[in-house]
Amino acid sequence: MSEREITARLAGPAASIGKAAWNACANPDNLPDPHPFTRYEFFEACEESGSATARTGWQPVHLVIERGDAIIGLMPLYRKTHSQGEYVFDWGWADVFERAGGQYYPKLQASVPFTPVTGRRLLAADEETRHALLAAGAAAVSQLQASSLHITFLTENEWKAAGAMGFLLRTDRQFHWENRGYDNFERFLAELSSSKRKNLRKERAAVFAEGVEFEWLTGRDITEAHWDAFFAFYMDTGSRKWGRPYLTRAFFSRVGAAMGEQIVLILARRGGKYIAGALNFCGEGTLFGRNWGCVESIPFLHFETCYYQAIEFAIARGLKKVEAGAQGEHKLLRGYMPAPTYSAHFIAHAGLRRAVAAYLDQEREAVAENIEALAAHGPFKKP
Repeated sequence: MSEREITARLAGPAASIGKAAWNACANPDNLPDPHPFTRYEFFEACEESGSATARTGWQPVHLVIERGDAIIGLMPLYRKTHSQGEYVFDWGWADVFERAGGQYYPKLQASVPFTPVTGRRLLAADEETRHALLAAGAAAVSQLQASSLHITFLTENEWKAAGAMGFLLRTDRQFHWENRGYDNFERFLAELSSSKRKNLRKERAAVFAEGVEFEWLTGRDITEAHWDAFFAFYMDTGSRKWGRPYLTRAFFSRVGAAMGEQIVLILARRGGKYIAGALNFCGEGTLFGRNWGCVESIPFLHFETCYYQAIEFAIARGLKKVEAGAQGEHKLLRGYMPAPTYSAHFIAHAGLRRAVAAYLDQEREAVAENIEALAAHGPFKKP
């Protein structure tokens, strides 16, 4: 093998790759504030806690590109037997294909488990290696006898590169809050229209009138008792909303111990008792809202815990953005504006590929129109 020759292989779980090799690909510039959801520590916590495993339908088969014995590129990759926990919905594609006699599962999913956050999915320092990852990912579909490969919540540049290689392109939208140099929450409110400003103040006042107080915890300040409380909130709310929450109790201990410096746990307390919480991660100047739960029903408690407290924290820490997760047009009236998200799809079966391609052409146009319409009805004062 020549010095410049590269090879691809399916490496299995994150632990088989190792922290040093993984993070060298995820953070080649050794930035002090890396994206939290490309780090080895997050994937390791998902997998070793039993949250993302073959048993739960998330078999890790991470793809690596090597030059000699050195790993120079990485695509987080899972062999999946369902479409749960992805936030880019392809159940309709699976149904159509299987009613026509095809087998949609297993499929390959290049993503961060249970995490609808945009970030790099082609973890490499150069374009040649990123191209190799896309080609090897498509080849892995046949190798693993899967129907397709889905790369979700990738960056726009990666999305365009995948499209150039024949992947089908899909868009969707989320709602993000941007810090325009605010000194405090009141400065943010001052940029809203009068009616929206009054509504936010009313919602916040209603929560505090119930005697609710908030704590921001990060790093070593987060104890196992805090995780116990938060897990109870997560399980209570998740069980009612989804039927089966994805993350195990062990996940929170593992991720807290491994990357607590990038975690912001916002807890709501009333009468000396914790009643709700929101789990956030920090990185690249952004606060990423992830999970939430509560054990008491108080009007607007969700908005305060997940959205307004996140804005307060971002302003206090000088962060540039808050990404509050998937879906939710209700976020628009609270200062979170629409932003596009991207996914790329390689489908092996020619007939299904043609049908999905035609559908996505129409869907992308509809998403663009929806983002434009929502932005026009945002809560900010009109120029």
